[in-house]
Amino acid sequence: MRHRTLGSLRVSAIGLGAMPLSIEGRPDERRALATVHAALDSGVTLLDTADSYHLPGAEPGHNELLVARALAAYGGDTDDVLVATKGGRGRPADGNWTVNGDPRRLKSAAEASLRRLGVEAIGLYQLHKPDPAVPFEESVGALRELLDEGKIRLAGVSNTDVDQIRAAHRILGDRLVSVQNRYSPAVRDSEAELRLCAELGLAFLPWSPLGGISRSSLDGPSGTAGEPRFGAFHAVARARGVSPQQVCLAWLLARSPAVIPIPGASRPETIRDSAAAADLVLSAQELERLDGATVSVG
Repeated sequence: MRHRTLGSLRVSAIGLGAMPLSIEGRPDERRALATVHAALDSGVTLLDTADSYHLPGAEPGHNELLVARALAAYGGDTDDVLVATKGGRGRPADGNWTVNGDPRRLKSAAEASLRRLGVEAIGLYQLHKPDPAVPFEESVGALRELLDEGKIRLAGVSNTDVDQIRAAHRILGDRLVSVQNRYSPAVRDSEAELRLCAELGLAFLPWSPLGGISRSSLDGPSGTAGEPRFGAFHAVARARGVSPQQVCLAWLLARSPAVIPIPGASRPETIRDSAAAADLVLSAQELERLDGATVSVG
């Protein structure tokens, strides 16, 4: 497993997005735990979760509790594992994703996440999404207070634009280490944010990184077939004897040294395949072909 830099930390170049283990269509707990353990066995040291990853209206924090149980049950060393969680969103019974960036709400959410994860301080805590009803600087101010209080060690923001990233960086300084935006072959509208992350030394964590190759868990059963227009990824995969998903993740890694993809998984074999992408180095010709397949839809 190759590694990349997140703040002052060294983490695996591929992380695990744990959301599919807790939302609709989730596996039973035995398979869910086996999936996290397979990630750890494969050298993955970045686990991404959130307090809102649960079934609609039920079991808030399910995914955080699951990740905590998986780490506790793992037979190997977990000292280098970074758990990244997020606050500021909710999932009521109607299944919608709500947003609440009130500083008091964020601080209480972080404290609840701290208890569920069973740690002295959360390794990386990220604002899940800006709340249009709350000044962005006030939401980020809650992260600063959590850092000052020692309840979180590092901070990040998610679903943000260039101006918001710059604002967060002014408020948090070098304690801001990550930006988590949607980015994939099918969705490339965060190019400017990716460039800014590289400029500021921030890690860029693409969520739903396999979009166009596989469906996101937000859009339907994950792992199902992608879109024909991204056939170049499948062609390169056939020539290499690997999965299109591996090619996609290797392409993302080649976009910038700031990129650390966090593909979701609900089966051990899926995350093993994704983790192997860290060692797949694509040629300049292959990258040019893949870039050409995505540029018209970026």
